[in-house]
Amino acid sequence: MPTPTLGRAVKLDRSRKPAATRPRYTEDHAKSGLDADFPAIETFPNQFPGYEILIDIPEFTSVCPKTSLPDFGELTVRYMPDGRCLELKSLKEYLFTYRNLGIFQENIVNQVLEDVVKAAKPVWAEVEGEFRPRGGIGTSVFARYPRPKGKARF
Repeated sequence: MPTPTLGRAVKLDRSRKPAATRPRYTEDHAKSGLDADFPAIETFPNQFPGYEILIDIPEFTSVCPKTSLPDFGELTVRYMPDGRCLELKSLKEYLFTYRNLGIFQENIVNQVLEDVVKAAKPVWAEVEGEFRPRGGIGTSVFARYPRPKGKARF
């Protein structure tokens, strides 16, 4: 019987491969959380040209898709609005979606960037994630729009 971990069943690996050769993270782990039903981020009409907006989210939380342990960090969204500005209450409600979502930190930063760009269509945007150490390692992730041309390499 699987051992429950934070409300989720953990599959036991019963393969005959030695532990050192079994993949520790799978394709499913890598994609985890990206198909979540994120609420729309609302916007309002921008009234001024040529300025920057910095949004600081100092208490961001999510969940590791492999261990189900909580992740803590700080997100920063910086953008130059064109025709629309992000409405902060709806952004906060959008970010609450991540609280119990199993998703990698790299995917969080890139998903937030994609959703900010989709909502506000800014001149440019940047999202930075500073994640607290887990197992002695902290992570900083940066994503920018417009993105360079090309595809991810697998």
